[in-house]
Amino acid sequence: MRLRFPMKFAFVFGFLFLPQLVVGIRMIPGRISAVSAVSATVINGFDLGPFAEAPEYRNGKECVSQSLNKENYVSSCDASLVHVAMTLDSEYLRGSIAAVHSMLRHASCPELIFFHFIAAEFDPASPRVLSQLVRSTFPSLNFKVYIFREDTVINLISSSIRQALENPLNYARNYLGDILDRCVDRVIYLDSDIIVVDDITKLWNITLTGSRVIGAPEYCHANFTKYFTTNFWSDPDLSGSFSGRKPCYFNTGVMVMDLVRWREGNYREKIESWMQLQKKRRIYDLGSLPPFLLVFAGNVEEIDHRWNQHGLGGDNVRGSCRCLHKGPVSLLHWSGKGKPWVRLDEKRACPLDHLWEPYDLFEHKIERVKDQSLLGFSSLEELTEDSSFL
Repeated sequence: MRLRFPMKFAFVFGFLFLPQLVVGIRMIPGRISAVSAVSATVINGFDLGPFAEAPEYRNGKECVSQSLNKENYVSSCDASLVHVAMTLDSEYLRGSIAAVHSMLRHASCPELIFFHFIAAEFDPASPRVLSQLVRSTFPSLNFKVYIFREDTVINLISSSIRQALENPLNYARNYLGDILDRCVDRVIYLDSDIIVVDDITKLWNITLTGSRVIGAPEYCHANFTKYFTTNFWSDPDLSGSFSGRKPCYFNTGVMVMDLVRWREGNYREKIESWMQLQKKRRIYDLGSLPPFLLVFAGNVEEIDHRWNQHGLGGDNVRGSCRCLHKGPVSLLHWSGKGKPWVRLDEKRACPLDHLWEPYDLFEHKIERVKDQSLLGFSSLEELTEDSSFL
């Protein structure tokens, strides 16, 4: 992989609203012009930059690609690419930028990754502004932004233990089969509060065996019963939905998804049916996760735990510091209440938050004092060698 450092920083500001019927913004790789690069701003309390322009990561000689035509155009339908879907919004923009940066930095063939970003129709910054911010930060990135109409799901959302879990964009993963271009047959879905420290192609190459629709790391030691209420477990018709399965908890923030099987099996409708029942019976308390467990638990392609070292954001109430699970690490996930960029800026960072920091391209960083418990550790490998952090 060849690396060329940028000669300038680009800042973006805009408040351009999309026509009502537009459902996607097509962004073709190519450097943003000086005319279109303007300064970022604060909208509804969310600081949208500026972000430094990322280094330009290029394919190594081992990468074979027929994806580029003579116009240097990359199609979102190209099955030879690694397809990654993520949400894009004002509140988590900084996390999304860091996540993309980490994937490009560690990929053997970064130019062969295509990002599908899902933005809420009524995000304070507007999807077009978010698109411009991504383009100014990653001038050569292959990506497309799709607009998620929040009224699609808002009437199905019930209250959760944490208000952030009620954000309609959390449910966009339920609709990937409808939102993404029909030609996209397979995708890796990732939350915005992750960093990847391995080649994302390894995750992409995992096979979904048999008729499995999704793959994810499973955690069968977790207490599965806690994800549903007494109302659920006391009703034999409801609890019997797991009959014939050995359900295990999995985190929906990292999934490999076969969208052909998803569409053919009408899995969006199956998830929605559980959400409709939840509105009537209150069978769970935890946002968008339980419907996925109800539909897929016990029929998930098991992926190595290294691909979702989750829970680094602590629990859903206090957001306290957590340690890594034992074993190798390919992806770190700050699921839970605490987010690394917030804790770093507030100078109350957890030790593992400093592993996120090198991928942060946000320029208005607050001067920080490193957590004393991290001193002496300069890398993920050094940190995990110390048993006190496991």
